[in-house]
Amino acid sequence: MSGAEIPDGVLVVHQGKIAAIGPARSTSVPAGAQQHDAKGKVIMPGLVDTHSHIGGVEGADSTAPIQPDVRVLDSINVRSPGIQKAQAGGITTANVMPGSGHLLSGQTLYLKLRDGGTIDDLLIRNGQGKIAGGLKMANGTNSRRAPPFPGTRAKSAALVREQYVKAQEYREKIRRANGDREKMPERDLRMEALVEVLEGKRTVHHHTHRHDDVLTAIRLAKEFGFRMVLQHVSEAWKIAPEIAASGFPVSLIVLDSPGGKLEAMDVSNRNGAALEKAGVLVGFHTDDSVTDSRHFLRSAAFAVRDGMSREKALEALTISGAKMLELQDRIGSLEAGKEADFILLSGDPLSVYTKVLETYVEGKKVFDRSDPKDLLFATGGYGASRGDELHLDGFDEEED
Repeated sequence: MSGAEIPDGVLVVHQGKIAAIGPARSTSVPAGAQQHDAKGKVIMPGLVDTHSHIGGVEGADSTAPIQPDVRVLDSINVRSPGIQKAQAGGITTANVMPGSGHLLSGQTLYLKLRDGGTIDDLLIRNGQGKIAGGLKMANGTNSRRAPPFPGTRAKSAALVREQYVKAQEYREKIRRANGDREKMPERDLRMEALVEVLEGKRTVHHHTHRHDDVLTAIRLAKEFGFRMVLQHVSEAWKIAPEIAASGFPVSLIVLDSPGGKLEAMDVSNRNGAALEKAGVLVGFHTDDSVTDSRHFLRSAAFAVRDGMSREKALEALTISGAKMLELQDRIGSLEAGKEADFILLSGDPLSVYTKVLETYVEGKKVFDRSDPKDLLFATGGYGASRGDELHLDGFDEEED
């Protein structure tokens, strides 16, 4: 994803990172290195899922429509079979989010899908040592219901605007206190999270489908100056130039059987091509279990079939998603110095016949199709989904 394909290549991994990559004729392999012959197969970067619900994740509850203090860190089950199924699909990094039944349903987590027994084993930390993650917001029909939730689209935007104004005022009180504890406002976890958004320390991941809802999300982000990734964007093809002008990236869901909610009735697999033509940074996501993590590669295939270029579709599975999570310096492409997240495929990534054979996270194999236990997670069968709850976008008020 950082240059031309290498027909006969060598990938050298050392201590969890890529030490070298290039043509076999000119890339030296260290003496004594363990070697794997992958002739006839394809190696590409690990896939980046910019919107997932694996791990039985839960977020905000029914007490209020805006709950920025909620942390999905406190709800993910890393022993869930959904994580192993994602590994079977070649996913090595995922933005795990709460649902979209709220205007703001909590703080998301960017996870490396390492094999681990606790959530700490999967966490990603940023350059400041803090746990990496964003903030989930939503608009449209999902977050509209009986009070205290909004009943209209206009009220939805008004409630969001009100909370960000409060966050601006909270931040100003802290500034005026200038370190004086006596003058500091009472600590407010809700406001702290929103201030992180205002200061660019946390990216908003905004569930939105209809073209007018997309423009409302853009309007609010511009008003308060926060970073944002537009998620789903079913009607992106209607307003691709406007999205491009906003400068915000788009994480698309690509469906093989559209339906489920009225506001997504005009979803099109032409979205990728339209956004690419307009110059928008495009990524893909599963919204698992709306689409199955094991079949993430086909999102790119569908987009290419409807006009997106092969190059940008493959980038959308990898480096573009990494950019949306601000991890592009660490993952998303096969380059010396980056973390050794990669997958071994049986053939072309866009072929319906291709299978993920092996998945590696930081140089460690986390999925091997030749292992009967791993094969179960790749193909289904008894036990492959025990412990998971079905997630249906548009049918559960608190999930998407």
